[in-house]
Formats: sequence, structure tokens, C-alpha cells
Amino acid sequence: MKPKRLLPGDTLSLVSPASPVTAEQVETGTAFLHELGYKTKVYASTFAAEGYLAGSDAARAADLTAAFTDPETQGVFCMRGGYGCSRLIPHLDFDLLAATGKLFSGFSDITVLHSALNRRGLPTLHAPMVLTLGTKREDWVYESVANALKGDDPIPDASPSGECAVPGRAEGVVAGGCMILMCDLIGTSEQLDLTDKIVLLEDVDEAPHRVDAMLTHLLLAGGIGKAAGIAVGEMTRTDEKPDKMIGARPWVEIVHERLAPLGIPMILNLPCGHAKNALSLPLGIRAELDADAGRLNYLESLCI
Repeated sequence: MKPKRLLPGDTLSLVSPASPVTAEQVETGTAFLHELGYKTKVYASTFAAEGYLAGSDAARAADLTAAFTDPETQGVFCMRGGYGCSRLIPHLDFDLLAATGKLFSGFSDITVLHSALNRRGLPTLHAPMVLTLGTKREDWVYESVANALKGDDPIPDASPSGECAVPGRAEGVVAGGCMILMCDLIGTSEQLDLTDKIVLLEDVDEAPHRVDAMLTHLLLAGGIGKAAGIAVGEMTRTDEKPDKMIGARPWVEIVHERLAPLGIPMILNLPCGHAKNALSLPLGIRAELDADAGRLNYLESLCI
């Protein structure tokens, strides 16, 4: 159940299912989407800030549902992450949303929605959001977004490779995203099934010992040990945020110690997620992880 590739003139509905943005941030971030020829439609809860949330749970869920079911909309693009998507689970009919077949894009807290839609057969896009695109990035970042929205290869030749941590090759459906959200979903109705998957892991602003804790959580829950391959993005600013009462180790060292003993092909520092320059990576479709080359190569298109 793949979404249709986007064409110039198509409409993207812009939503904030987690934290809010300002009108200025929307104007700056949508400029690139308009340059690609897309029209945009902004939903009201985007600016309805209630603390760290973009309006009430009911309002955010209603806007997300309206965006997916709008007959004039071909894609649903998230403004930003932040916090709040998990609170929407009781308010959303994910079967209805997935059945629309709309292209859905975002990352960070949006991992919750990716998991729910992927579970119901709709591939999605783990990609820079409106807030992200408002800051200058490398050219290959924009190329990756543009290609992914059209259903083309989302890995530009100019994008950096990851670093081999455990050699080997693996094939599987890509799943995962922001690690703290993956852990938060354990034990819920929308928990990710990582069996035989190429698992994507990344995070931001977590202390080194918290990276250890989340990896340990995934290991104890059992799922990640059944993965086909592991692609680790950046743990952004982790090495800058040690807990002075506990101490610290480099996050790369922590990831290697916790996951390398699994013997599963693994790469580190794949540019994705909260890294300043990040790839747009489809979730819910098959890819090959070539750990020796540090590359993730998609075996099918996100779109039809």
C-alpha cells in the first residue's frame, strides 16, 4: 500500500502533531517545498501553542485526520517534532489514516506515527521537516528530500557514508527512528516489530548514560536482537551533555559495546535524523545494508 509519488502542483498538508511552530518558521521552512512546485496548506493547531504542545490532543488529532482525509491533499508533511505524538494514539484511527495512502513525512517525535502507519502497511518517510528546512543545509540534503518525495532514489551520490562497526550485508524492511520514542512504544499497541528489519536508530540531547539505558531497554525487550541489520545515525550533542554526577563515555563507544556483540551487520554515523545534514530515509520498504561500505541501499521505491 504505497503512496503515490508527488508531482509539481500537488498539495502538501502541513501539520504539527507534537510541538508548535511560529508563522515565521513556517514561511522560511516552506520556501523549499514551494520551489519544488508544491502547494501547501497549514492546519490551525500548528500555531495553537499550549505549553510544549501544538494545541490540545483532540485538536492535533483532528487536524492530522483532516489532513490525511482531505481529497485535495497528496502528502502530509510535519512541521516539527518536539513532544506529543504518543498522546494522540487513543485519538487516532490509524487504519483510516493508512488506508488513504497519503505520503507522510517527518522524524523525531513523529517516530510514533511512523510506527503506527508502517504496522498497517503504509510506508512513510523519515525526513527533514519544515522547521529543519528553514536552516541552510548541504545541497545533498535537499536533493534527498526532493528525490524521496518523487519516489526516486533518496541516497544521493554526494551524501556521506556511515562507518562500518560490524561487517556484513543484510536485507530487510527499514524500521525505527528516534530511539527514545522506540523505547516509549515498548508495551503499547504501536510497539515496533524489529524482527528481520534493518533498524534505524538515532537521537538528540540525551546524556551518554541515557543512550546506554535506551540501548539496554531495546536489548532487554528482545526485539533488536532479532534484527537483520542496524543503521545508527548520530546521537546529536550526546557527547556534549555528560551527567557530571555519573560520568561519561563517547556515544560511539557505548553503541559499539552494547550492540556489536549481537554480531548483526551494523554501521555508525549514517547521516539521518537530528544530524545537521540528514538523509530522507523511507520506512516500511526493503533495503540492503552494506556495512562494509557504510551504505544503505534501497531495493524498492517508496512511491508508486
